[in-house]
Amino acid sequence: MNPYEIEHGIKDEGPARPRRRPSMSSFFNQLSQIETSDSTTDPTRQHNNPHAVPTPVDVSAAYRLLQDQYLTLRSDSGGSSSANPLLDVLIESTQSQIEYPPTQTNGCSQTYLDTVDRVPRKSLKPDETCPICGEKFLSDEYCLVIVLPCHPTHKFDLECVGPWLRINGTCPLDRKAVGDGEKMKKSREREMEAAVAVLDLDEDAAEEYDRRRLQRQVEREKELQQKKEAEDYESDGDDGMYA
Repeated sequence: MNPYEIEHGIKDEGPARPRRRPSMSSFFNQLSQIETSDSTTDPTRQHNNPHAVPTPVDVSAAYRLLQDQYLTLRSDSGGSSSANPLLDVLIESTQSQIEYPPTQTNGCSQTYLDTVDRVPRKSLKPDETCPICGEKFLSDEYCLVIVLPCHPTHKFDLECVGPWLRINGTCPLDRKAVGDGEKMKKSREREMEAAVAVLDLDEDAAEEYDRRRLQRQVEREKELQQKKEAEDYESDGDDGMYA
């Protein structure tokens, strides 16, 4: 114990317990680089350029940092695939997104994570574990457990599921969209449908324009032909008069 602890009667609590999960500060910093006005409902995260889109390299880097967290969790648990199959599924899923990054992310906002339903500690059972890290909820003195709206049994440590929700916006267990990420996805789908409808209208308008242009061309050629025939007829009549 140091002199300060001795003077103030602070008891030695032994060696500090290791962190249960790796720091995700790098991930959230990277996430802030790929969030745009279309990929977040948080007004504090709106991009200065409303038309800006994240680059594939930046999106891939964010998923790489997320995968690093899962790899660390698996390493801390002994590296056994059978111990936590969901963790292996998430690692494989993020690998696919690293290799083929999406053009837009459908993640939930931090505001949603701050308001999602919490599970009271007293209602947790001793054998309940986080599906991602595999540790018992009650083994953490200050556990913060949330339950997702897709199913009452889909409970997670917020530290474990938070990064996944922020970039994917889906439940890791059933992949159903949750939170405001679902609203953003549906909004973009409606915008895409509207854009397709406009393109269809443009195609119809172009076809109608071509049809009318061809019709006018045919009518013009017919008028010219009739005019030529009339001139030829008059010319033949004049020749007959002076024959």
